[in-house]
Amino acid sequence: MRKYLSFPEILIFLPILAFSLLLMFKTFQISPDGNLKIATKAWSDFAATIPLIRSFSLGDNFPPEYPLFAGPPIRYHFLFFLFVGFLERIGLRLDWALNIPSAISFFLLTLVIYFLGVKVFKKKSIGILSVVLFLFNGSFSFLEFLKTHPISPNFVNEITKATQFASFGPYDGKIVSAFWSLNIFTNQRHLALAYAAFLLLVFFLYRFTDVNKKFSIKVVVLLSLLIGLFPFIHLAVFGMMLIALGVFFLLYPKARYQIFLIGLFSLAIALPQILYMGKSQITVKFFDPGYLVQNLNLVNFIKYWVLNLGLGVFLAPIGFALVPKKIKKIFFPFLTLFVVGNLFRFSPEVAANHKFFNLFLIGANFFTAFALVSIWDKKIVGKVLVASSIFLLTFSGIIDIFPILNDGYIEISDYRKNQTSQFIIRNSTKDSLILNSSYLYDPASLAGRKIYLGWPYFSWSAGYDTDTRFQMLRSILEAKDKKTACALLTQEGIDYIETSEPTSLEGVQANYSLFEKNFEKIFIDPRLKLNIYDVKVSCVKN
Repeated sequence: MRKYLSFPEILIFLPILAFSLLLMFKTFQISPDGNLKIATKAWSDFAATIPLIRSFSLGDNFPPEYPLFAGPPIRYHFLFFLFVGFLERIGLRLDWALNIPSAISFFLLTLVIYFLGVKVFKKKSIGILSVVLFLFNGSFSFLEFLKTHPISPNFVNEITKATQFASFGPYDGKIVSAFWSLNIFTNQRHLALAYAAFLLLVFFLYRFTDVNKKFSIKVVVLLSLLIGLFPFIHLAVFGMMLIALGVFFLLYPKARYQIFLIGLFSLAIALPQILYMGKSQITVKFFDPGYLVQNLNLVNFIKYWVLNLGLGVFLAPIGFALVPKKIKKIFFPFLTLFVVGNLFRFSPEVAANHKFFNLFLIGANFFTAFALVSIWDKKIVGKVLVASSIFLLTFSGIIDIFPILNDGYIEISDYRKNQTSQFIIRNSTKDSLILNSSYLYDPASLAGRKIYLGWPYFSWSAGYDTDTRFQMLRSILEAKDKKTACALLTQEGIDYIETSEPTSLEGVQANYSLFEKNFEKIFIDPRLKLNIYDVKVSCVKN
C-alpha cells in the first residue's frame, strides 16, 4: 500500500473506506432475530436483488435464468450476484456476503477516480477534488430543498434530519434526476465495480496510447479480457467500454491496429454471453432523443442539464480549455457517453440511461477540478471564487447524504423464520419452478426457487415480455377445469402452485375451488391462507 499511497493519502482514504462500509451496512442488515432489514429506499430494488442472490446460494440456477421470470435465459448481468450467492452458500451471512463486496467496490471506485485524477492531471489536489465532487453531487437540487426549508436558525438541523431527497425526478415530477445521489450505489450494488472498471479501461487506453505510444501483447490480452467478460458483469457498461474503445481508435491513429485487436478479441469473448442472453422480447424505440427532458426543445434541454449538472456545466469547459492538449483527449470518451445517452434508448426504461450520465459526470468532474485548482492560484479573488464554487458544487450532495443515513427500515421474515420458505427448501428440488402467490419477496424467492412472474417492472425493464406472461398466469389461476389448468402448467414447466386468499396479484381472480378440489395440497399456512399444490402429482391423476 505504501508503494502507491502516502501517509496523508492513507489518512484521506481510511475514512472513505469506513464511509463505504457504513453506506452499505446502513441500507441492508440481518436483524438479531434473523429478519432481512432493508432500508425503505432500497426495499423495492432489493426485491429483485435478493431473489437473484438466493437463486445461486439456496437454489440451483444453472444455466442462469432470471429468477423472477423463469424459463428463458437470463437477460440481466448476474456475475456480481453469483459471487455474493457463492459467499452465502459457503456460510457467510447474507448481509456480509453482499455488503463487503459492495463496500469494496465503492471504495475501489473512489480510489480509481483519485488515481486517474493524479496520474493524468499530475496534481493530487485534482484527484482529491474529483473524489469530493463524486461523493457530493453538484446538481441544483438544493433549490428544491430551499423551497420547503427556507434559511432559518434551524436550517442545519433540518438538513441533518432530512428523510426524503430534495428532488427525485422523474418519479416525483421534478426536473433534477434521482440518479445523482449515492442511493444508486446502495440500491444497485454491482454498479460501483462496473464504473471502476470503465475508468480503469479509459486510464489504461490513455496511458498506453498517449504515454507509452504502444500496446504490448500482454496489454492487448488483458484489456480484451477486461472488456470481453463484461456482458455478464454489467451489460450497459460493456457497451460503454466499446464506445470508449471506438473513441480511442479515432483519436490515436498510430495505435489503431492494437485497439482493433482489443475490440476484436473482446467481441469474440463477449459474443457467447450476448447470444446466451438473447434478444429483448420487447421492441424498444432505439432513436429516442432527449432522455428525461420534457417537451424537448433547445431551451428545455439546456435548462434540464444546467439544473442537473450544476456549475459543472460552466466549469468543466473552462477546465477543458486550460488543460494541455494531450490531456484534452481523455474527455472525449466521456463526452461521447453524454451524446449517446441523450440520443438513444437501449432498454424499455429510458431512465436506465442514467449510467451514461453518471460516468460522463465523473469524467467532467476531472476538468471541473482542474478549473478550480487553476482559479485558486489567482490570488485572493480566485480563492473566494473557488470556495464559493465548491460549496455550490457539493451542497446538494451533502443534503442528499442524510436521507440515506436517516432512512427507516422494512423487516421481512427470512427463510429461516418463514415456515413457507422452510417447507419449500425441504420439499422441492433446487431447480423447481413455482407459480407464485405474491410479486415481492415471495417465500419461494427467499428460498432460492425460481418463480413464474415476479414484480413485472423488474422483468419488463430487463427486456422480458411480461404482458404475455401475465395473461398466461391469469389463464392458469382462473382456469375453469383441471384439464385446462394442467395443460397450461405442464406447458410452462411449473412444478408447484402457491395460492393465497385474497391474492395480492392485481387483476387476477383465482379459481380457488378448482385447486382445492382437484390438486394435491402439500402445504398450508392457515395464518396467511397460503396453500401449495404439487402440479406433477395432481396432473397425473384422472
